[in-house]
Formats: sequence, C-alpha cells, structure tokens
Amino acid sequence: MKVAIMQPYLFPYIGYFQLMNAVDKFIIYDDVNYIKQGWIHRNRILLNGKDFLFTLGVKGAGSFKKINEVEVGNPNDKILKTIIQAYRKAPFYSEAFPCIEEILLNNEKNLSKFIIFSLKKIADYLGIKTILFISSKIEKNNELKAQEKVIEICKRMKADIYINAVGGKELYNKERFLKDNIELKFIQSELAEYKQFDNEFVPGLSIIDIMMFNSKDKIQKLLSRYELV
Repeated sequence: MKVAIMQPYLFPYIGYFQLMNAVDKFIIYDDVNYIKQGWIHRNRILLNGKDFLFTLGVKGAGSFKKINEVEVGNPNDKILKTIIQAYRKAPFYSEAFPCIEEILLNNEKNLSKFIIFSLKKIADYLGIKTILFISSKIEKNNELKAQEKVIEICKRMKADIYINAVGGKELYNKERFLKDNIELKFIQSELAEYKQFDNEFVPGLSIIDIMMFNSKDKIQKLLSRYELV
C-alpha cells in the first residue's frame, strides 16, 4: 500500500499531483500548524510573460493555528479576473476554466475545506483515481510530532511504502521508517517544458498553468514524469 501525506496547498504545481497520482492513499494533512509564508493560500501563474503571485485572503491566520482553524477571507473575484486576463487566449482555456471558476466561487469559509474541495475537483479533472483522506478525521495519537506522527498515520493507513516530496530528505530517516516495516521513498519531479504562448518557458507554476496550456491526455503523460529515489 503506497501512501503520501501533504498539507493542503492552493492550486499547487504539478509535482503535488504527481505525488497524489503515484500512491494508493493520499492524506491531506490539515491538522498541523498553518505556515503564513508557505504555499497553503497562494501560488504563481503566468501573467504577461512573467510569473505572478496570487494570494487567497485568509482570516484568523497565525503560526499557532492549525490549517483547519483558519478561514477564507475576502471574495475571490479578483483572483478569478486575474486568471481570465492571464489565460483567456490559452488553447485549453474553455476546457479548464469552468473547473477553476467552480473552485474560486465556492462559498466554503473554512480554508482547509476550501482547498480540499479544490484538490478533489482538480484531481477529477486530471483523471487521478487515488483515494483522498483527511488527516484530522483519522484516529491517531495527536501528541506525536513530525516524523513520528507521519509514521503513526502510515501505520493507520496500513502503508508498506511511504512516498514524500524530495524536499523531505532532511526531515525523514529511512532506517526509522523500516523499524515499522515501511519503505521510505522520495519523488523527484521532472518539470517538463510545454508551450506557454510564445514566451520563454517559466517552470514550476500552479497547476492552473498546466491545465490552460495542455490537453488532459498530455497532462496524464506529464503526471508520470518523475523518479522515485
């Protein structure tokens, strides 16, 4: 059983969905501390040939709040208008935009639930069949921290392989996971180039960019472009 655990991110880059697609169970880690300067409530799109950072308004955010304790702030009309401006001439705009619009017009006020809704909608659009779970709904020892809490969740999910983003190499120890009969692997994403209008390619943008410039069949191929290390 392959398992991955990731915090809920707003319209994350393709590597997030490569990880989701690579496992049998994907746990959305919503009951850990909110990181104000992280990617939970913001991301980057292509605007006028350059990367542009857009941010979802939030209320009640702070380092001592859990992600599922933060609320969505202002309406998202401004983000939607920016996306329209950026991509209305993109080749797959008419196909991808209804999904993005449904997400941003969602009236859910809880930030975690808002992003979980968005991740499910995008996974459906991309054809990802992985089962999604919510960390806060999993019975576990919440006194555990960091690596030990992840291992606890893996055991609850009956995982024999845990796959993490490659950035977690300094946080997780393969020998420690093996003590609980779990093999630890890291996903190394390949950020393949694709045509973005006639601009020089800007890598690592939000999944929105991928959806606007690529067919669903092409995205399926991009999802498989990674290596497990």
